[in-house]
Amino acid sequence: MDPIHLKTFLTVIDCGSFSGAARVLGLSQPTVSDHIKRLEQFAGQRLFERDTHSLALTRHGEAMVPFARSITETTEKARSFFESASKRHSLRFGASEDLVNEWLPDVIRTFTANHPEIDIDFTIALSEELIQKFDDGALDIVLCKRGPQSQKKGDVIWREPLVWLSATGTPVIRDGETQLVLYPPPSITRFKAVEAMARASRPWRIAFSSSTLNGLAAAARIGLGMMAHARLLAPPGLLECYGFPDLPPLGELEFVLLHRKMLMAPLKALCEAIQAKVLVEARSGRSLAKIDEIQGGTSI
Repeated sequence: MDPIHLKTFLTVIDCGSFSGAARVLGLSQPTVSDHIKRLEQFAGQRLFERDTHSLALTRHGEAMVPFARSITETTEKARSFFESASKRHSLRFGASEDLVNEWLPDVIRTFTANHPEIDIDFTIALSEELIQKFDDGALDIVLCKRGPQSQKKGDVIWREPLVWLSATGTPVIRDGETQLVLYPPPSITRFKAVEAMARASRPWRIAFSSSTLNGLAAAARIGLGMMAHARLLAPPGLLECYGFPDLPPLGELEFVLLHRKMLMAPLKALCEAIQAKVLVEARSGRSLAKIDEIQGGTSI
C-alpha cells in the first residue's frame, strides 16, 4: 500500500467527498479517484459506497482505516527522523581530563543548547594521545596541554603555572625520598615532573601511577605522594606546596587549541566559546594564568 494513496483515503473520509479531498490535497479529482481505485485493487474489495449525493465506507473500508492511520503515522515519523538526521552534524572533540573536571562542562552545555543540531563525539585522553589522534584525522578540535614533542602545534590560549600539590600543602617525603604520584607516559606533566626532579639533589620515586585524574587525586589525598598539576585546575582537597626551596620549580603549562583549518560554523563557534571562557576564568581572579595570546587576538 502506497502511503500517498492511504493519505488520500483518509482525507476523503475527513472531507466526506472526493472533490473536497482533491481541494485539500491540491490534486485533481481524477487523481483522487485513481488513488482510491489502486487501494481497492490492493484490498480486492470496495472501500466506499457512493452515489451522486452520498459517500459511505463499506465494512472493508472501515477495516482499512486503522491500517491507513498506522502506516501514514509511521511514514511521517520516518520522514521526520531522516529529515532531522540530514540536518545534523557530528563534531569530534577531544580534551584532557583535568579540563573536563573543571569549567569545560559549562562550555559544552552552553554550546549544545545553542547548537542542538550538533552531536558531540567526546574523547578524553592524555594530551599527547589527543594530539596524535588529531594528526591522524580522528578529531576535529582538541583542547589540551602542549608538550615537548608538539611545540609548534595549536594556538596557545593560556599559560598556567605547574605546581606541586599534596593533601597538606607540604612535600611528601619517606625515608629521605620525595614521593610522587604521576600519570603514565606519554603524560606532559609526568615529563615535566621527572625532568624537574632529575635536576634536584634529593632522591625521589614514583610511588603511585594512574591513567586517570581521579586516581591520582585520590592517591594524593590519602598521602601517597605529591602530584604535578596546573594551579588553576587543582582537584578539590589538594593544596599547593608553596615556599619549599628543596622542591624544584616545574615551570608553566601551555594550553592549546587545535582545530581544522577549514572551519565549519559550529566548530568556529566552539573554538570561540572556549576562548571566551578562558578570559572569564582568568579575569575572575581564580588563576594567575597568562592570557597575552588571547588578549592579542588568537586567530580562529
